[in-house]
Amino acid sequence: MTIHAQILKRNGRKEFAILPYGEFLKVQEILDDYEDLRALRAAKAKGRSDKTVSMEEANKILHLN
Repeated sequence: MTIHAQILKRNGRKEFAILPYGEFLKVQEILDDYEDLRALRAAKAKGRSDKTVSMEEANKILHLN
């Protein structure tokens, strides 16, 4: 993705970047997807240490058999 930013300076230092609105929306979408991916990976990593039970054990615990 090519970004067409206009850079604004204050006292000779780069201070702000202005993006066309369509590019801003695309960047926002990419960041949202990235945050979702990080949350998914964190949930998967946490789940690795959780205790698991077989379907048969779950049925017994829930008195389904």
